[in-house]
Amino acid sequence: MVFSSLIFLWLFLPIVLGMYFLTKESYRNVLLLVASLFFYAWGEPVYVLVMILSIVVNYLCGLKIGVEDEAKRKQALIIGIVINLGLLGIFKYSGFFTENVNAIFGLNVEVKKLPLPIGISFYTFQSISYLVDIYRRVCPPQKSLIKMGLFISFFPQLIAGPILKYYDIAAQIDNRKVSLPLFNQGAVRFLQGLAKKIIIANIMAKTADEIFGLGIGDISTPMAWIGIVAYSFQIYFDFSGYSDMAIGLGKMFGFHINENFNYPYIATSIKDFWRRWHISLSTWFKEYLYIPLGGNREGQFKTYRNLMIVFFMTGLWHGASWNFVVWGLFHGIFLVMERILPIEKWLRFRLIQNIYALLVVMVGWVFFRAETLADALAYLNRMFVPYKTDVYSAYLSNEFMMVAGLAVLSCGFLTLIFNKLPLKTEYKSGFLQAVTPAWCAVIAYFSVLLLASNTYNPFIYFRF
Repeated sequence: MVFSSLIFLWLFLPIVLGMYFLTKESYRNVLLLVASLFFYAWGEPVYVLVMILSIVVNYLCGLKIGVEDEAKRKQALIIGIVINLGLLGIFKYSGFFTENVNAIFGLNVEVKKLPLPIGISFYTFQSISYLVDIYRRVCPPQKSLIKMGLFISFFPQLIAGPILKYYDIAAQIDNRKVSLPLFNQGAVRFLQGLAKKIIIANIMAKTADEIFGLGIGDISTPMAWIGIVAYSFQIYFDFSGYSDMAIGLGKMFGFHINENFNYPYIATSIKDFWRRWHISLSTWFKEYLYIPLGGNREGQFKTYRNLMIVFFMTGLWHGASWNFVVWGLFHGIFLVMERILPIEKWLRFRLIQNIYALLVVMVGWVFFRAETLADALAYLNRMFVPYKTDVYSAYLSNEFMMVAGLAVLSCGFLTLIFNKLPLKTEYKSGFLQAVTPAWCAVIAYFSVLLLASNTYNPFIYFRF
């Protein structure tokens, strides 16, 4: 079940909200846990058992890590991490590993590709952070299996994050309040995320999928650029829209979930991009891999090494494919280069810096979207080596142009312009409060209309 479905919008969410507010506060965590497991089981009737296993294992390991005996604490931490990574490895990487072993050693071992449990990369990282934080004594272990289960399976952020850290959410699991203003904020945020997904991401996805689905001989240079621009919009509005919906739903149930995106396409460098893109993932890698490796405390060479390790793992986290690994290393190389060279000073003007960052990001997205490395390199060749520039106008429909224009404004450029206006803060705030109800009504109407009339509703992060 996904948020951008009529079943979720008209059945699941209203029923769960109604039951939530009719239930005593002491039983609300139980209700949310049952609802979350049902939400997951709707699409994963068998693999919900894997999630339940993860909940129980991490609960027991957390209790063991909370003891005083250092040897037992470390043993429980290692066992917990091995089981978490083992489950992720079996379902996500076993086929990839077998393929590469076959290629390297000339073997012919049968490659068994298991169906990937939805969201396993996200809840695995949440579980590992929980165990590590207990070991570091950042927080005590959760003694309630119900609350532990809710932390791992909370349905608003279960499928595609943001990745929660236990210490950020523990107090809210124990005690939270829902006020009418908070509920309203959550509803507005959910509608904004839904509009990003339905009105922009889905329409951009049609064009991107059509162009990337063509043979490379049928793609002209302008078509290649239209395709990657469409995909860049698709992946941002799909993923950030989902995060907006997750944050909005959290507020409707009294939870405050951290932001996951901050207009990454207005970044002025790749370093700036990763401060704005998938913030919960970059924060996770920083806290649980980059800093333990030594961060930037042990000289330049080790700093560069640590960055490349982190971005190798970032790529691998996204998928069991060399395309994702190359995508991660590609970003890592530019992050190292930006530490060595004063690129921002050389480019000087914000617009030029923004163009540089966008160009690098879009080139990287080719590796992310293409099926194989050969496909990615061929597509990049089309982008930068002129070829058949006469066949592309069919993809520049009025619908595409209108939605692309809306996407450009919604990427953060409209916010930049609005913030530059010479008006007092209270006037800007009053204007936003005045137009928000009408704006939400409009985007809700068009979102539901498009959802009801169109079955094309892909979701990128199901792959991870």
